[in-house]
Amino acid sequence: MPSISKKGQSMPQSPIRKLVPFAEKAYKQGKTVYHLNIGQPDIKTPQIALDAVKIHSLDILAYTRSEGSEQYRQKIAKYYAKNNIHVKHDDIIVTTGGSEALLFAFGSIMDVDDEIIIPEPFYANYNGFSTASGVKVVPVISKIEDNFALPPIEEFEKLITPKTKGILICNPGNPTGYLYSKEEIKKLAAIVKKHNLFLIADEVYREFAYDGAKHYSILQEEGLEDYAIVIDSVSKRYSMCGARIGCLVSKNKEVIQTALKFAQARLSPPTLAQIASEAALDTPQSYFDDVIEEYVERRNTLISELNKIEGLKVANPKGAFYCIAELPVKNSDAFAQWLLEDFDVDGETVMVAPAAGFYSTPGVGLNQIRIAYVLNKQSLIKSVNILKEALKVYKD
Repeated sequence: MPSISKKGQSMPQSPIRKLVPFAEKAYKQGKTVYHLNIGQPDIKTPQIALDAVKIHSLDILAYTRSEGSEQYRQKIAKYYAKNNIHVKHDDIIVTTGGSEALLFAFGSIMDVDDEIIIPEPFYANYNGFSTASGVKVVPVISKIEDNFALPPIEEFEKLITPKTKGILICNPGNPTGYLYSKEEIKKLAAIVKKHNLFLIADEVYREFAYDGAKHYSILQEEGLEDYAIVIDSVSKRYSMCGARIGCLVSKNKEVIQTALKFAQARLSPPTLAQIASEAALDTPQSYFDDVIEEYVERRNTLISELNKIEGLKVANPKGAFYCIAELPVKNSDAFAQWLLEDFDVDGETVMVAPAAGFYSTPGVGLNQIRIAYVLNKQSLIKSVNILKEALKVYKD
């Protein structure tokens, strides 16, 4: 029997999706499962985006340009300008989701065995993207006790080697919900310029900033033009996860020209999804005002309820719609599976994402879970109550 690749063997499973078979089994048993495990918003997609697809007048569903349609990229540039981010349409490559944008970035700036420093915990698929690219993730640990703030810059400097090509952050963070301050971004800008590194920022949750805080993009930082690469997506902003449209943005022309070659190799991003995404850019501000208000209420409800559980520790997110909770258990993987297989309250249980998969350091985060507060407040209260009752009887 032919063998599969070492790369294939080392590709990590998704900590978010690997428990799906157990959830499906719970459904077959007649249980209700509250999904706290995945960042799929229940917020309605803007009607303007859905209507754009319904009423299109295309006779042929043809290829678009590899970098995305010029009209759409010009509208993206205008969107950024409204957010005090000044780029041109040819600084943008439209991609099949933010995932492809990150793969293009990795392929454009790193060779096999090069290193990327990432504060952890981080979006689990960064591990997968790095494995697929033959790149080594070098983690710098942020701590729940510090609300997952940026680790000291000295910790980054200790990790820089001749193989280091960049630093990657997610801002606001998935899975932590941490929003980096302008001062923290400036510290990162200083270190990448000092050591001639790229700074990649995954900014797909830009709009989701709470408590009066403002998102500060690396593209707003003067002097960072040759170093900054932004990963973006319509998935969370407009509740359009299934559109699979993102973009890579950089003022570094060599980065864009190189990424374009990767884009040409996959031909073009999906045509209908670009039509929907272009229309979504006309979504009124009132949509976001309502969404932010809803997420703040959900966050407050969730954190308040979680803090009632004895022995549980939770960080308070300032953005996105996730939080990390530390449980009084030894292994959250086993606990999450047990919740689906062996536990329910009146026929209801919860599905959570074990947090160890959001780290690359072995043995870290074993007693943590990521919770996505993408359910309504009543469902969140029920979910936390199920967790509370489960922890009372669970035995490691």
